[in-house]
Amino acid sequence: MAESVWEMLDGKRICICAGSGGVGKTTTSAAIAAGMAARGKKVAVLTIDPAKRLADSLGLAELGNTESQVDPALFEAAGVDCGDGELWAMMLDAKATFDETVRKHAADDESRERILNNRIYQQISNALAGSQEYMAMEKLYEIYEEGRYDLLVLDTPPSRNALDFLEAPRRLLQFIEGRSMQLFIKPTGFGMKVLGRGTGVMFSVLKRITGLDLIEDLSEFFSAFSGMVGGFKERAEKVNELLAQDESTFLVVCGPADEPIAEAVFFHDKLEESGLPFGGVIVNKVHTEGRVQESEAQVAKELRACLDDQLAAKVAENLDDYRALAERDARNIVELSAKMSGVNVIQVPYLAEDVHDLEGLMEINGHLFADADEAVAVAG
Repeated sequence: MAESVWEMLDGKRICICAGSGGVGKTTTSAAIAAGMAARGKKVAVLTIDPAKRLADSLGLAELGNTESQVDPALFEAAGVDCGDGELWAMMLDAKATFDETVRKHAADDESRERILNNRIYQQISNALAGSQEYMAMEKLYEIYEEGRYDLLVLDTPPSRNALDFLEAPRRLLQFIEGRSMQLFIKPTGFGMKVLGRGTGVMFSVLKRITGLDLIEDLSEFFSAFSGMVGGFKERAEKVNELLAQDESTFLVVCGPADEPIAEAVFFHDKLEESGLPFGGVIVNKVHTEGRVQESEAQVAKELRACLDDQLAAKVAENLDDYRALAERDARNIVELSAKMSGVNVIQVPYLAEDVHDLEGLMEINGHLFADADEAVAVAG
């Protein structure tokens, strides 16, 4: 069953592109956002992409932790009339987002500055931000609440396990509610005794060696952080609610090889178990059969008319290998469709060149936004 992305996103304000790393999530997210903007929507795409391919493809010198608008002239140069549509993009900085979250939840100005300037916070904020996954959702929620866009497209952080994204709010709550955190936030009774004995000696030794009063930094950090626990818990719950609402949808992006297909099926099942809205699957870089029906020997014979025998044989062999990949991809997509009965599956063919500009993104849109009949025609 195939359906266009336009139909998948009808009535949606949040589109989350999920899946394992290396399957083209960033490019697909950018293409979806560009395609929706080309159809008159005000769209923002949020990503974490160390290679910064997104900025390059959108003609932006760089992306930061706030949105930047893509020059409408680039759409015009690509032959696209956006009408009232706008495309904005940002590259999430997890540390900066964590700092912003602290500013929001701090009880007062003094507490905020104590935390942000605390050496312990400066060290653990990078790690605590489990952080890319949770902070991606934190930023998503923040921009959603502002209500400035018709659609937000989130390119989930690169991960070997796509479920890390879904589990991020739960992991944050476990950290906040964990016994070790509570021991420091409320160091009374046994906890106070523990902190008062051996740790005191250990920290005094560390202070002599390093010159840093570590116990003072720890005490200050957890004392200031204790007033924010309720705010973090409430926000994590709201983020979970946002992901589950009808205005949100998950699109799973995968490749056509065996492992990415299996991961897509697994992720789909987990979304269903979690009661989260699922829109469909985008299978990227699909090898298609093409129009050459002759055998390898026939192709080699025709090629010898313009190439030497050795080169002609290699070209024909390459074509045969490509056909084998096309057959494998077709089998895997049939299996995918069977395991996700009734799920929308869109195929994006393997392109001759990497996407490096807006024109390339619009080429992908010829497949993402085609209806079922058009998609078959393009793939053939």
